[in-house]
Amino acid sequence: MAKKKEVKKNLVFKNKKAFHDFTIMESMEAGIVLEGSEVKAMREGRANLKDSFIRIIKGEVFLFNMHISHLNTAHVTYRPDERRERKLLLHNKEIAKLFAKVTKDGISIVPLKMYFNKKNKVKVQIATAEGKKLHDKREDLKKKTMLRETQIAIKNWK
Repeated sequence: MAKKKEVKKNLVFKNKKAFHDFTIMESMEAGIVLEGSEVKAMREGRANLKDSFIRIIKGEVFLFNMHISHLNTAHVTYRPDERRERKLLLHNKEIAKLFAKVTKDGISIVPLKMYFNKKNKVKVQIATAEGKKLHDKREDLKKKTMLRETQIAIKNWK
């Protein structure tokens, strides 16, 4: 019998740093323009959203600093830049709505996660977010550790 190739399902690349540094206000889904072997590299789990950010330039939305590493099977002469800016696909009304929110003080657009939808298209979940202060970050860490400790205590008690 032929061996089946293992298929990785539920490939979701999350930006955990965004949840730590920002309070998320409103999120939406956007398509992304990728080149060549980048989709295959994403299927192998070679994407990273850690330090990425989103800017609106001349009425178009771009994702900066997202890292998709090279694929070993790709041709040596054709390797797109790993950290190049990638265009996001949104309707004009959505872009205008985002631009109106971003012009306010302290509000920025951040990518939350990148995933394959049901039609096998790569989608990016973006959100408008407001930066957290240092004391807010400390409070969140305290809440998380207290919740984790209580869950461990309950588990050990039973």
